[in-house]
Amino acid sequence: MHIEPPNARLGSTRDFAKHYLMIVLSILTALGLEAWIEHAHHARAAEEANQHIRTELLANLADIRKSIKSNERLMAPLQHLDATVAADIHGNLPAATINQHIQAQKSAFTLSINWPTFASQSWDVAVANQSASWIDDAQLRRYSQAYADLRETSDWFTHDGVILLDVPAMERLHTRIDFDASVDPLEFAGSVRQMLHTSTEAQSHLQQLENHLLDALGNDAGGGAPH
Repeated sequence: MHIEPPNARLGSTRDFAKHYLMIVLSILTALGLEAWIEHAHHARAAEEANQHIRTELLANLADIRKSIKSNERLMAPLQHLDATVAADIHGNLPAATINQHIQAQKSAFTLSINWPTFASQSWDVAVANQSASWIDDAQLRRYSQAYADLRETSDWFTHDGVILLDVPAMERLHTRIDFDASVDPLEFAGSVRQMLHTSTEAQSHLQQLENHLLDALGNDAGGGAPH
């Protein structure tokens, strides 16, 4: 900032006060203009970050909804197999008869879970360049919670989602069924229940995550889930 010195001699206290006031006003104007420019820059950066984050969360929400619907379809044959074997066991049918029913539906004896990959690049960039800090505090907290939920849900699937599965036992049953060998009905039913439990838990986590993203996005989310 440049301050122009007076060209003429200040002949009185009044002249000095006037010149001093002009200098002060110039400084305040310059500082105010700088603050306004900085505020405008922050507001623009916050708006851009807000749009990128909302677009990313909407894409995650769409993927979650697709996975939920896909999993409902994938779980149906396994649920039908479980119901068949459970009815046979409760009906005290011979193991040979139950094995025939298992062979008839052996293609259903598989664990298939559609799990989306959650994007977080827009959030990571906004945090890294500090533009996230200029978003409205209440909205920023909702975004932060949404991405924390995304990470926690992803971690659950990676580490805890399959903790109840006895994979070696499942593979042994698969092998016997593939070679038309008989299996123990109760052991088979136990493996089916493990698969169903894992699938149901995955669906529950996805549905909870869907609700959390709806809360974070508000009106932009397009209403409730279509499933």
